[in-house]
Amino acid sequence: MVLFTFFFALGIWLLQQQALLPAFYWSWLLAGLPFILLIPNRKPTLRLTRRVLIAILACGLGFYHAAWQADKRLSISLPDEWQGRDIEVIGVVAGLPHTSERGLRFSFDVEKTLTSQVDVPQHIYLSTYFNPRSKPLELHAGERWRLTLRLKQPHGSSNPHGFDFELWALENNIRAVGYVHNAEKLMAGHPKGNNVRLDVLADGMFYRIESWREAVRDKFKATLGNAPYAGVLSALAIGDQGSIPQAQWQIFTRTGINHLVSISGLHITMLSSMGFALCYGLWRRSTRLTLWLPARKAAASAALLVALGYALLSGFGVPAQRTVYMVAAVAAALWLNRNFSLSQILSIALLAVLFADPWAVLSPGFWLSFGAVALILYATAHRIGRVFRLPEEGNGLMHALNYPLRVLREYATVQWAMSIGLIPLLLGLFQQVSLVSPIANAFAIPLVSLIIVPLALLGAALPTEVPLWLAHIALDWTMIPLQWLSTLPAAVWTQHAPPPWSIVFGMLGVVWMLLPCGFPARWLGLLLMLPMFLSAPEPPQPDTVRLTIFDVGQGLSVAAQTRHHALLYDTGPDFSGEADSGNRILIPSLRAMGISALDGLILSHDDIDHTGGTASILQAMPVSWVSFSQPITRLKSVPSLPFETHRCVDGVKWRWDGVGFEILHPGQNNRAKPHDNEQSCVLRISTGNQHILLTGDITKRSEQRLIKAHPDQLAANLLVAPHHGSASSSELAFVAAVLPDYTVFTAGYRNPFKHPRAEIEQRYADSGAQLLRSDRDGAILVEMNAHGLSVERYRKTHRRYWTHTPQPD
Repeated sequence: MVLFTFFFALGIWLLQQQALLPAFYWSWLLAGLPFILLIPNRKPTLRLTRRVLIAILACGLGFYHAAWQADKRLSISLPDEWQGRDIEVIGVVAGLPHTSERGLRFSFDVEKTLTSQVDVPQHIYLSTYFNPRSKPLELHAGERWRLTLRLKQPHGSSNPHGFDFELWALENNIRAVGYVHNAEKLMAGHPKGNNVRLDVLADGMFYRIESWREAVRDKFKATLGNAPYAGVLSALAIGDQGSIPQAQWQIFTRTGINHLVSISGLHITMLSSMGFALCYGLWRRSTRLTLWLPARKAAASAALLVALGYALLSGFGVPAQRTVYMVAAVAAALWLNRNFSLSQILSIALLAVLFADPWAVLSPGFWLSFGAVALILYATAHRIGRVFRLPEEGNGLMHALNYPLRVLREYATVQWAMSIGLIPLLLGLFQQVSLVSPIANAFAIPLVSLIIVPLALLGAALPTEVPLWLAHIALDWTMIPLQWLSTLPAAVWTQHAPPPWSIVFGMLGVVWMLLPCGFPARWLGLLLMLPMFLSAPEPPQPDTVRLTIFDVGQGLSVAAQTRHHALLYDTGPDFSGEADSGNRILIPSLRAMGISALDGLILSHDDIDHTGGTASILQAMPVSWVSFSQPITRLKSVPSLPFETHRCVDGVKWRWDGVGFEILHPGQNNRAKPHDNEQSCVLRISTGNQHILLTGDITKRSEQRLIKAHPDQLAANLLVAPHHGSASSSELAFVAAVLPDYTVFTAGYRNPFKHPRAEIEQRYADSGAQLLRSDRDGAILVEMNAHGLSVERYRKTHRRYWTHTPQPD
């Protein structure tokens, strides 16, 4: 069982690394492999052959099962010609609506498409946008609505070490995304379209569950009001993690207890154990009931129902699924009068999760959830326990301490195993490890699991408000030491992304270090973990610059790295109040690339699509200086942190590791308005006779000034096109003066400004430039030295079979 499950998972993982789905005509070979079960299992050679063939069978089954599931989902798609057009549908709000400062976000199940000649996918993800001039739509989980939508195919940014939205959409079976159109006009009685609620609650158990979840969330809001941790209690009760503010998430992440504020396997295990104990204690007291059904079987069924109910209430994430399947395996063993080993129970849970969701192997929660349970089993199961032997003579209190001390020792063993064992996974997935997590988890786990979660669930189930306030008081006291721990300077270790081979060595080191007491030289496991910390990415050679033009949607951000220095030009757009390009894209990518500090930050001009991530960048990593074309105090997105400030004006130049940097615009006597695109800083990067030109959002007037002031300094091998390819820039004289080999347009997918304009693209194409677009090519990775430059399109070189390929407009 364990062997089969391991290679089944390996086959699924191998499929997820493919750029294209395989041809299914090879899968018929698997039909003959079941005959390996007829091979005798007596001789060692035949036994080995049988196991090898079982491994091949399992790997092939996993590979083609995942391919079949993927092909089935990818076959459903919104037609290209219907992207961005009005479509009227009838459907059900399928999940909890989440409120942001701009509107609502929710999943929606389409039941019927009213617009002819279009087949809308059944599962889509929608947004509404608030308008101060009209009443916003009020949608609730489980309601049936008739809506007018504008949809597009799932498309996300594509950056090194970034979040893959297209994978998330595929795993969640979201085959189109969009927004409710003309909501403000419709509420005012405008004849175009029709957004109307049809039913308060649609039929279907899952819709009812989502409606119950929203009712619980509303109760928490009504009871606790503006209490600081109302969102955390909502997350603990119903898995509504979107209610937790970003500042609190940062505390949980820095202290390493973020697994506790989601509905984890630990919470479900505790509640199912309570259900088992309660049912067993009551059932065994009735002779009639025990004669009809043994108490253990009844208690196992109760535990499974409790686990399943809580998991469904939480949204049924991977940790919840794993726990439910493990509880189900234990219940099945009791009902079948069989003994399953702990490894077999874990294998059953793993097999069930991957069979239902082959994309789970790419989820951090999958690795952390199953990895944590495997570590606990490895560190505690089949070990010879130590008994705290106390003197024969003594008071009864001393002897009574024997059991509590043994429990504390086991708890300390588990905490040690988790603290050490998850380091390779945390470094590989997030490039950071909380150093204070052993202390934080030591007191947070019992408080949250044994006190706060039960009280929160009682508050959700009972009509009284007392349990909720008690839960909030307990959480408030728990947060006091957590906040102090999170403020420690050394609370978190952050570093570059370790290479995959070093993570494998790190896991082997963990296995060696956690061997039972008595094994010699367990400290050698530390040596196997060292490559994760020491194998840093190779920086550019002297006289070489490495450029990353990030895919941040409709905006701009470029990182330039030399041998010993790093510069960031612009910080991309602000997506919402707590999400921006800085914390969602730039910081994870920069850290993974080995850039832990910036020597300089240039903000080209004060537009939100160029400075939206500035505050996140300045708070997350040291920055030596910030350059801006206006006094820095005018820039609202810059917090009051200590750093040097410089004016970005023509004539400023410096040299790092043999690479030249020079500001060409704006001029010394610039009179443009503070928010004018003419303020944009134009940066030229040079090494030898090779040049890169970053132009911000300059328009034709600034281009004319550049042609007059720097006629001999505009030629460039690579140009980031002015103003995302707007028609207000890139006049013929400027294109002729630059004459780039490569022109990069940074634009959002199907952006409302129609950037880049077709005539501007054609203008650069006619000049002989190769055109690159962030919406089609993802991040553009450039390495330039005195001999030339190389260009990589991240979306192409790191393509997976689910990667969206936009069609030309």
